[in-house]
Parts: sequence; C-alpha cells; structure tokens
Amino acid sequence: MKHQLLIFCLLSFWSTAAFSQEEDLLSLLGEEETIDYTTAAFKTNRVINLHSLENTAAGVFDFKISHRFGFINGGIQELFGLDASTIRIGGDYGISNRLMVGFGRSSYEKTYDVFGKFKFLRQSSGKRNMPFTAALFASSAVKTIPFANPERDNYFINRLYYTFQLILGRKFSDGFSLQVSPTVVHRNLVATLAEKNDVYAVAGAGRIKLSKRMALNCEYIYVLPDQISPNYKNSLSIGFDIETGGHVFQLHFTNSTSMIEKGFITETVGNWLDGDIHFGFNVSRVFTFKTFDHE
Repeated sequence: MKHQLLIFCLLSFWSTAAFSQEEDLLSLLGEEETIDYTTAAFKTNRVINLHSLENTAAGVFDFKISHRFGFINGGIQELFGLDASTIRIGGDYGISNRLMVGFGRSSYEKTYDVFGKFKFLRQSSGKRNMPFTAALFASSAVKTIPFANPERDNYFINRLYYTFQLILGRKFSDGFSLQVSPTVVHRNLVATLAEKNDVYAVAGAGRIKLSKRMALNCEYIYVLPDQISPNYKNSLSIGFDIETGGHVFQLHFTNSTSMIEKGFITETVGNWLDGDIHFGFNVSRVFTFKTFDHE
C-alpha cells in the first residue's frame, strides 16, 4: 500500500509538473502572452521631406543623400531644372528601436542640422493593444551663410533654428498608412516684424501601396496664417518608394527646396500651379554595427 501511495504521489507530481510546463510553454506561445508590434507603416524613416513613424533599427547607421533639382518650369534652357541642384548629406543612427539620432549638412543656406526622434508609443496587438504609434521629434539647425546685413551687430544665436514635432499615425492595412504631425518651428531671427519667431504648423502624410515593390507617398504641411511672409507657400510633395534589393529608392516632386524642417516648413517659395516643382530623390546606404534588439 505504501509503495502504491508513493507511486501515485510521484505520478501526480510528475503530471502536475508536466502540465505546468506545458501551460508555461503555451502561455509563451499564445497570442495573449505576446506583443505583436506593427512594422513598415512607411518604408523608411522619411515620408518625403517629413520624418515618418519609422525609426532606423538599433545598431544601424543609415547614410543618406537627398537631392533636389531646380524648378521644372525652367524649361529646355535649364533642362527642366536638371542644371541646378540642392543636396543634403547626412546620417541616421538607431540607438534603440525607439530612439534614433541624426545629423546632416545642406547646400541650401550652408546649413548643418542635428536631430533626435523617440518613439514612446508603438502600434501593437496581442497582450498590449495600442491602436497607433506616437513619436517625439526635435531638431536644431545652424545657417552658416554670411549675414544679409554685415553692418549691424550680428550674433551667433541669430543663426539658430529649432523644430519640435509630435508624430501620430497608424498603419490601417498592409497597403495604407496615415500620420499627422503638429509642429512648431522657432527662429531666433526673422526678416521683418510682421513675421513670428514661433511658427505653428500641422503636417499630414500618407502611404498607399501600389505593388509589391512600389508605394505612393504624399505629404502636405499647413502653416497657420499670419506667421510668415506671404511670399512663402505651404509645402506639398508627392513621391514614389521603390524597393530594390532590400533598399528603398525614393523619387518625388515637391515645391520645397530645403530638406530640413526649418526650410521646407517656413521657407517654401514654390507654387505648384506655376510649375515651381522640384524633381528629387532620396537614396541611402545602411551599415549594421551591432546586432541587438532593444525595445
């Protein structure tokens, strides 16, 4: 009887342990115990000019070249803008999958810029259900061309510009994503008293998948009235993402010359109806320095 009781206890203990292990394994594999983060709402960390919902992956350096030709209404004499060019060369680095930093230098106004973007909410399903992604973006830029009026007292701080942005968006399906970005651009120096140092704007952007390797991107930036010179226009850009061997090649049309926030938000002069449209592209080369995956 004692042997039978001992065997029964051992079997009970073994079956309970096995069941417990199976439960733990199922809980790890089950949807209720996992978080499925949404990816590829946009194919790169840029829509066209605007930063997208996406970040450069942790441990990855993304070397970027952004290029704008002249206005296409220059006609055949200017080869529809191909005789002129504006360029930005820079790099983005993923500190984690939530945090990225970057820098760049633009030929437009000989400007240097640095930025950081932190994704504090990520669209997900499963154990954690989050319907959208949210990120904070901040950048600063310094313009290095000579001052327009060298006769007066000019200070280095007058060359500085700052941008702060909240990026909110959602990937609704594999073929459709939207985002909106309330923005403020601070300019330490403005041209006239009628212009504001702080410029408030709202940017919207979307992506529509056209095929397995191609997508249509659009973005529009609305600057609230009575803040900048009436000579400046709202930025409107349309482009295509083309995936080639794991990389994304971006072709686009835009009325903005500058490729950083202080420029394309507050200094766009082109008018689409007049043909003031730049053809341009973004290309990148990715280098992986570390292979880790931080949340």
